[in-house]
Amino acid sequence: MADFYQTGAVATLHRLGRINLEKIEAELTWYTQERPIALVLPSLYSELEGDALKGIVRELREAKYIKEIVVTLGPASEEEFKHAREFFSVLPQKTRIIWNTGPRISEIYKTIESAELPTGEHGKGKSAWMAYGYVLSQRYFHAIALHDCDILTYSKDMLARLCYPVVNPNLDYEFCKGFYSRVTDRMHGRMTRLLVTPLIRSLQRILGYHPLLVFFDSFRYPLAGEFSMGSDLARVNKIPGDWGLEVGMLAEVYRNTSTRRVCQVDIAENYEHKHQELSPDDATKGLHKMCVDICKSIFRTLSSEGIVFSDGLFKTLVATYVRTAQDMLKRYEDDAAINGLFFDRHEESLAVETFTKGIKKASEIIMDDPLGVPLIASWDRVTSAIPDILIRIKEAVEEDNK
Repeated sequence: MADFYQTGAVATLHRLGRINLEKIEAELTWYTQERPIALVLPSLYSELEGDALKGIVRELREAKYIKEIVVTLGPASEEEFKHAREFFSVLPQKTRIIWNTGPRISEIYKTIESAELPTGEHGKGKSAWMAYGYVLSQRYFHAIALHDCDILTYSKDMLARLCYPVVNPNLDYEFCKGFYSRVTDRMHGRMTRLLVTPLIRSLQRILGYHPLLVFFDSFRYPLAGEFSMGSDLARVNKIPGDWGLEVGMLAEVYRNTSTRRVCQVDIAENYEHKHQELSPDDATKGLHKMCVDICKSIFRTLSSEGIVFSDGLFKTLVATYVRTAQDMLKRYEDDAAINGLFFDRHEESLAVETFTKGIKKASEIIMDDPLGVPLIASWDRVTSAIPDILIRIKEAVEEDNK
């Protein structure tokens, strides 16, 4: 059983004892009659062959309160797109597949880019952004939920708990972030444990109190890919197009809504999905690249809040991060010991060393180019430039799915 301790700037909704899933689903079915919710699934074609997505589809067949499922497909040929349509056709909910590399959606991207609006590189951020555009085009949905398609431990109560705080009008949160434990015979979640948390706390130690840093540090699992949000927030948020997606999303939520309308919810006793390689010697791959992208996102967000970064500050930050991460590493080792978990001190230390390189690399990039690649434009900006763009998106998706 989890604790019920509240900490930080956002409400934490815990998993306290046995879950009464039938009650939650009954309430969701009632509330979604007037506050309908769409589920967005960013999926690579390769995930259709894996066990995780097959299990997710089995569970989703019972989620009757979801009014529509929008699968936004990564790079795929026409043959693969047709197979994806067949794969998801077993779902009883209205289901649409967005063929992001198909001719119709490609033309949509070109139209938006011709208005000098950034659409980002192909990836999860861009795919999710186009799915939001399609959902918004229907002018029907109160909220959007999103989760990844590689969750091996997926169950339908995960989705119900993720949707509940946003859909229930008595709670009425505008953004809900999922969190969970990631433990097998050892601790996982190195990016959160050994990079984001010690980095944020190092910045707090150097810069002092800053509400954005408090906001970031309030999340139990800031890099979780599962969340739900009101459709109005989906309309105004910009989207990062790289591995800084989750941190960048939190920064946009902080900017566009009140922290009193933000919560995090414990959605699973344990969570397992595919693991990225550390790639300590190559900053263009694996967790090393993810580290650089996340750090760039954090630094640029803080710069937009008026924080002035300098070469001296970055050097101090690296030294402070190393000490903070090493201290936290000892805590994790002790936590693993009392729970009988395997703990590889060398691998954990190698991760800290790799992330230190990543912080240095990100700081060099920020000093050279403080603005960097622009975020994907918000949908309210796109519709201002191209008033009928949502209608075009809806028509393109419907044509592809005939």
